[in-house]
Amino acid sequence: MSRRMLVLLAVTCGVAVGNVYFPQAVGPLVASGLRVDPDSAALVVTAVQFGYAAGVFLLVPLGDRLSHRPLVVTLLGLTGSALLAAGVAPALPPLVGASALVGVTTVVAPIIGPMAAGLVADDRRGMVSGALLSGSIGGMLLSRTAAGALGQWWGWRAPYLVAAGSVLLIAVVLARVLPATRPPSGQRYPALLGRSLRLLASEPELRRSCLYQAAVFAGFSAVWTGVALLLTGPAYGLGAPAVGALALVNAATMVCTPIAGRQVDRWGSDAVNLVCLFGVLASAVVLAFGAFGGAPGLVALVLGTLLLDVGMQSGMVANQVRIYSLRPDARSRLNTAYMTCAYLGGSAGSWLGVRAWAHFGWSGVCALLGSLAVVALARHLAWTRAARRAPAALAAPPT
Repeated sequence: MSRRMLVLLAVTCGVAVGNVYFPQAVGPLVASGLRVDPDSAALVVTAVQFGYAAGVFLLVPLGDRLSHRPLVVTLLGLTGSALLAAGVAPALPPLVGASALVGVTTVVAPIIGPMAAGLVADDRRGMVSGALLSGSIGGMLLSRTAAGALGQWWGWRAPYLVAAGSVLLIAVVLARVLPATRPPSGQRYPALLGRSLRLLASEPELRRSCLYQAAVFAGFSAVWTGVALLLTGPAYGLGAPAVGALALVNAATMVCTPIAGRQVDRWGSDAVNLVCLFGVLASAVVLAFGAFGGAPGLVALVLGTLLLDVGMQSGMVANQVRIYSLRPDARSRLNTAYMTCAYLGGSAGSWLGVRAWAHFGWSGVCALLGSLAVVALARHLAWTRAARRAPAALAAPPT
């Protein structure tokens, strides 16, 4: 894989993932433009997120059954068409329906990841996974800022139409340059869906990776749910733009994830996971000082969220490299199980974060993050001890 192709695939991942997140920035503009209340306009965000979860489970396994070029190009074409439909929607119901379709079809990032892993040597998978994840992070962070600016200048429809044009342009480019691949599996579609669940039951390394990411992503979601309440509450008295500004600080993770990928190639996934889990645990301590407010508290929030983001995203690189090495013929289905568990953990973390804030305030949110990090870290250390004993047990004479 050439560097130019890797950059193109990273940009594709960023644009696709950005389609899930940019509606968050234009919700108020949708409400005023379509003359509906803000709660109803929030259905647009809900629809695209639920659609994405459904797309990960239903469509990503097709990466093991179909050639990647036609699959990726077709999904991008459907996404672009759905974005166009959303951009010209005359009322809220068709906008919600189009948004759900955007979510279902904009799942090319988890399809491109396994495809790219199969196009490079084993000792380059960490670097490639880190680069693709960096593109996804960039799309997640920058799409909300860009959509907010476009919506403020030209109305809520502009971000949808610009996103549609970007997606369709990328589809045309990939149709010409994406390398042809041979599908690794000939199983029927129902068997592909069931295989993701069976892999989760039969592969302990997959379950371990899912536990790490679900726990850390749950803490991540809890923190970002609570930090919005903290910054807009009496401790800081800031507006909603402050939350977006804090999120942009974490664009540094775009630089850190490729570095993490190279460290995975050098030291292995388990060593990087250990460092990341300790980093997430340390972030809970740093974030707790954010409860004091003022400039010192704001510095603690910046440093703590940055440490948390780096730990979460770098750990994802390590986890994905581990699972991609398990079954070369089922990488898309492995990634389906992994991503589904991660998003379930994130959803649970958002729910738990709101409850922790309601009962214990910001300290409760930080304690929740720390507890989840301890759970993952304890599992990792237990596995490390068991792995060290296993060779010794095999070498010992029978008794």
